[in-house]
Amino acid sequence: MYNVALTGNVASGKSTVAKIWARAGVPLVSADELSREVVQPGTPGLRQVREAFGDEVIDADGALDRERVRGLVFGDDNAREKLEGILHPLIWARRAQWLEEQRAAGEALVVSEIPLLFETDRARDFDATVFVDARDKERLRRLTELRGLGGEEAGRIMAAQMAPEVKRELADHVLTNDGTVDELEAASGQLLQELRAEAGVSRMRLDLHLHTAGSFDCLSDPEAVLETSLSRGLDRIAMTDHNRLHVALRMAEAHPGLVIPGEEVKTAEGVDVIGLYLSEEIPKGTPALETIDRIRDQGGIPYLPHPYAVGKGGGGRMADALAPLCDVVEVFNARLHRPRQNERAGELAVKYGRLRGGGSDAHTLGELGRVGVEVPVHPSGADALRTALASADVTGIASSRLVHLASTWAKVRKKLPGAPTG
Repeated sequence: MYNVALTGNVASGKSTVAKIWARAGVPLVSADELSREVVQPGTPGLRQVREAFGDEVIDADGALDRERVRGLVFGDDNAREKLEGILHPLIWARRAQWLEEQRAAGEALVVSEIPLLFETDRARDFDATVFVDARDKERLRRLTELRGLGGEEAGRIMAAQMAPEVKRELADHVLTNDGTVDELEAASGQLLQELRAEAGVSRMRLDLHLHTAGSFDCLSDPEAVLETSLSRGLDRIAMTDHNRLHVALRMAEAHPGLVIPGEEVKTAEGVDVIGLYLSEEIPKGTPALETIDRIRDQGGIPYLPHPYAVGKGGGGRMADALAPLCDVVEVFNARLHRPRQNERAGELAVKYGRLRGGGSDAHTLGELGRVGVEVPVHPSGADALRTALASADVTGIASSRLVHLASTWAKVRKKLPGAPTG
C-alpha cells in the first residue's frame, strides 16, 4: 500500500486538494478530523486537555471550546506544545488504526492530510509527501477576506508554521495554488495520476456512456452523477446526453480528468451515434455519416452504441455500415436485457477490428457503476483513450427492466414547470 502525506501551510489550498482526491475515490484521512475525534465528550483526550488547561476550555455542552483553545495556543508557544503533546500521540494512534483498515481492504494508494507534517518530523513515515503552496500575500488574503480573521491574528497563525520555502525543499511533490480552483483541480488530477503510477496502480475503470439531467429523459443532477460514479469505483466517466453537449462541457471544464465531454446524437436515420471528446454540439437529425465526419473534425472519437438494440440501435440494420467508420463499438450496454444483443455487438467489433467500449447507459443514479471498461491509466484525451482501449476489459451487469419506467417518468417530468435541466 502506497502511503502519501498531503500537507500545506494554512490557507494554501491543501483541504481543497484533499476534497478533489477524495472525490476521485482515494481513501483519505484528515488529521484535523482525527483531532476532533480524539477530544469528543467522554474521551481520554478531552479529559487530558481539561486537566492541562482548566474548565475554561470546555463549553456549556461539555465539548471542547475550539475557539478558546485556539486563542490560548497561538499566543503562547508553551501552551501550543503542551496541547500538541496531548493530541499528537492520540491522533497518530488513530491514524495507524485507519491505515490497517485500508490495508486490510486491499487499497493500493491512501492519503493522509497532515498540516504539521514537517513540524512534527513525521515525513519519514510516508512513501511520498505532497506540499501545497501559495504566496504569503494570497494566503493572508484568504485568511482575512474569506475566513474573517483579523490581520494580526492571521499573521500570527502563519508565523507559527515552518517557512514554506523550507517545506518546498523537503517535499517530494509541490502543488502551487496561486491561480483558480479549476487550475488547482487540473494540477491535482495530473499529480494523482503520477502518484497512482508510483503506487503501481496501472489500471482504471471508465463508463463511456451515461446520462444526466441534460437529457430529455433523465433527471440526474450532473454533480451527483459524478460523485456517485466515483464512489462506485469508476475513475472517469463520459457524459453523453441525448443531442445536447452543454452539461458535459461544463462538467469537463469543472472536473478535468474525471469527465469526458460527449453527446449521443439521434441521427436522421433514427440510429444513435456517440461522439466522445467533443467541443461543439451536433444537431439532432444530422445524417449518420455526416455525424461521424463532424465528430472526427472536432478531434473526437466516433463511438457506436448498442448497435443491435431495437429502436435506438436500429435493430442492427446499420451496424455493418457504421461499425467500420467508428473507432469504438459498444460491446456491453447495461440497459439491454437480451444478452444476444451485446454478444452480437462484440462479434461486430471483432469483425471490423474496432476498439471495444461499454456503458451503463445510466439514466438514474442507481444504474451507475454497473459497467466498467478497465484500461491502463492514461491522461484524459482522445488519442490516449484510443491507445488505452486497445487493451480494454469490458465487464458489466444488466440493469433492472424497471429503470425504463424511471426514464418514462423523466420525460413526463421534463414537460412540467420547474423541471431540472442540468
